[in-house]
Parts: sequence; C-alpha cells; structure tokens
Amino acid sequence: MDQKLAIGADIGGSHISCAAVDIVSYRILKETITEREVNNKAPAGEIISVWADALSAAISKIPRENLKGIGFGMPGPFDYVKGISYIKGVAKYENLYGCNVKEEIAKALKVPDDFPVRFMNDVSSFAVGEALMGKAAPYNRSMCITLGTGFGSAFISNRIPVVDGPEVPRLGCVYHLPYKDNIADDYFSTRWFIKSYNTLTGVEMKGVKELAEKAASDQIAINLFREFGDNLAVFLAPWLIKFRAEIVVIGGNISHAYNLFGDMFEKKLKQENCNCRVALSELKEDAARLGAAFLMDEKFWQDIQHALPLM
Repeated sequence: MDQKLAIGADIGGSHISCAAVDIVSYRILKETITEREVNNKAPAGEIISVWADALSAAISKIPRENLKGIGFGMPGPFDYVKGISYIKGVAKYENLYGCNVKEEIAKALKVPDDFPVRFMNDVSSFAVGEALMGKAAPYNRSMCITLGTGFGSAFISNRIPVVDGPEVPRLGCVYHLPYKDNIADDYFSTRWFIKSYNTLTGVEMKGVKELAEKAASDQIAINLFREFGDNLAVFLAPWLIKFRAEIVVIGGNISHAYNLFGDMFEKKLKQENCNCRVALSELKEDAARLGAAFLMDEKFWQDIQHALPLM
C-alpha cells in the first residue's frame, strides 16, 4: 500500500487550516485545503469537534487507503510527545488544559488505536515547511520568525528544529528573552504597535493592518514601523550570528506591512555585522501545513524525537 499522503493541520488562534500533502514530493493537494473558524474559548469537546470536522472534510477528498497519518502544528505549552495540551494563562484554548488531544482526535475520527497522530510546535512546523519547499529550501541553516499576535521563532539545521545547545536560546525560540523593560514578545507583536500608538496619540487602533493604512499620511505611524524594524534587527542579529543562519524567513500578519519596516530592518542587520539573507514567506499557511504533514516521514520523525520534549 502506497501511503504517501498525510494531513497537515495548522492550529491558529481562532481557526484550523488543514490539507492533504504528498510527503514524497512535498506537494499540497490544493483541492483538499479545509478551514474552519474555531471559538477558542469554547469547551474542549466543542473545539475537538470542529477540528475533527475540518480533518474529516480533508480526508474525504483523498483515497483513504493512501492516508498515512495526521500531523498537527500546535501552539504551546503542549506535550508534543503525548499529545496533551497545557495551554493556560492566555486568551485561547484554555479549556483544552490537560486534554489528550491525540486521543480525543482519534476517537472523534474513529481511527484505529495505532493510527499515527503526531504533533510539533506550530512555528517549528512553519519553519520546517519553509526549509522543505520555501525560501529557506536552498540553505542548510535558517531561522524563521512569525510576527503577529505573538512573536514566534524557530531555528532549523538541515530541516531539523534546533531547540537546545549553545547556538540557540532555551526552548529554541526567542519570544521569552529579556528585551528592554520586559520580554521580546511584548515588543515584536501587534500589541506593541497598538500600545505605542495609543501612548503617542491617545487613539486606540484595532491592529497593525489599520495602522499600516494610516502610515500613508501619518508620520507617527511611519516612525513606529521604522522603530520596529530597527529594534527587531538589533534584537535578532546576535542570535542569527551565533546560529550562523544563512537566511531569516519572515511570516505572520505583520509581515504584510514589511514595506514599512523592511528597509530599516535589513539596513540595521548589516550595521550589526549580520549578513544573513532576509526573505518574506510566500508559502504562508502552506508552510505550516507542509511541515506538520512531514511528521509522517519516518526518517524526519526519528530525527526530531530528541527535540519534541524541549519544544
């Protein structure tokens, strides 16, 4: 039996996006892409039900005998080995705390006990997808960041997430590192833009998209984007240099405003003696779906066993 298809699922803050992927050719079967809105404050059973519905819809569009398993790109805190959610203290999926997502999904889909359902950090999934078929594919060492509600990051060496050792921070990501008077996540996310603009003008913005639209005629907005690019480069440069990253790939909603901060970001990197290439993700959610599905590649699965408990 030629089981070369896997379902890759990307779990976002308020939606699930999944698709069937050929894990040999790395081709996403576009006709299977399925998305569902999710109430992230709903009871665990309701969340699992919506996820299972999306997965079932994608599975229904391929020959079932060709399906090897399901891979999830899942936000943490999460036990990526056992499939148990430990998300708490944030405004999403708190009702999943202690839930064995692996068992509940298998039950909802009525699959056999030995049917593979595997998990990896969501940003790591995105980064692996970029390393397989995206902007990072030509390079051995890359860093991916996602700029949005939070500040996601992952370091990749030869397609494998690097989560420990002297070249990377603890956990293999940077959001928790000290920066100025708090942590990096507070400065390189949507809430920094909203808070900063409100402090300077007294005006409450909904998000970065709205602020980017104002930048056409608002010098304060323009200056904030430039400050953001400058700060991001100063913060990232030492880690890009230490890891010897050949390229940094940028995704997330804030990347859509890259034209407003990219020049400053790239210029400042060079001033910080960091010659790492910079690219915007073109795959976007496809990268996360591809990386999650690739958990069904047995060699890759074996290669990342050491990393999963540390994500």
